Amino acid sequence: MIRLARTEAWLHARREGLRAWAVRGPVTGFVFEFLAFGIKQGWACLFGGLMLALLLATFLFWPEGAALSRYDFLTLSAVAIQIGMLAFGLENWEEARVIAVFHVVGTVMEIFKVQMGSWIYPEADTAFLAIAGVPLFSGFMYAAVGSYLARVWRLFDFRFDRFPPLWLQGVLAVAVYANFFTHHFTVDIRWGLFAGAALIYGPCVVWFRPDRAHRAMPLLLGLVLVALFIWFAENIGTFARAWTYPGQHGGWTMVSPEKLGSWFLLMIISFVLVAAVHRASGARLR
Repeated sequence: MIRLARTEAWLHARREGLRAWAVRGPVTGFVFEFLAFGIKQGWACLFGGLMLALLLATFLFWPEGAALSRYDFLTLSAVAIQIGMLAFGLENWEEARVIAVFHVVGTVMEIFKVQMGSWIYPEADTAFLAIAGVPLFSGFMYAAVGSYLARVWRLFDFRFDRFPPLWLQGVLAVAVYANFFTHHFTVDIRWGLFAGAALIYGPCVVWFRPDRAHRAMPLLLGLVLVALFIWFAENIGTFARAWTYPGQHGGWTMVSPEKLGSWFLLMIISFVLVAAVHRASGARLR
């Protein structure tokens, strides 16, 4: 925790120095805030960005017949990234625990979905670090979402108006997770879950600080935008044949926009886990 505070204090000092040099009025102030927003977002996406870079690099350059399978290399690399982020103070242990929970939640769902034929991992038969056709790096892709939410919450100093009761969010998250399994055997209630999310999160406003001042955004819009960017990332992942959907076995095609809804619902699970950590740490959620 101390190392994390020191790292962020150093980065803040560098930003303030750059701000003093660059900002000369309202226009340059707006440009600086816009750039600061983008840099903070990129910094929050560090885990996911590194994983995507590895997916592409190993797809393009992995040597045929290598002693170590591509998927096992990705798993070991993901572990190294996670250790590095903790060692260099880019994440704290509370955030790491949330990420670990989301990793387990995601891996369990991956095993089920692969068995149901929702998608496959084409090179899973060459991987040693795999369970039931699911390479273990897949859980780290879910962990990357949890890492992003935990880091963006802290980096942008989130504050909320009309924050929904955490127990109500928890009920929604459990229903979301259950539906990912049960819709294969019974009624798919995702439209009801979308409606529930709109009712619960619709009144909530998140205040975020890209530079010095806090800016406001409807929380529901923020969740949708994050789901959209995850969908973009998933297209990169499937292009790199890290996993493929049934319609992609003969060649790459864009992931169906319907997956946006799935990612939005998964975002709710991750958001609730991160919110629970902040509640436990005493952060004020108005």
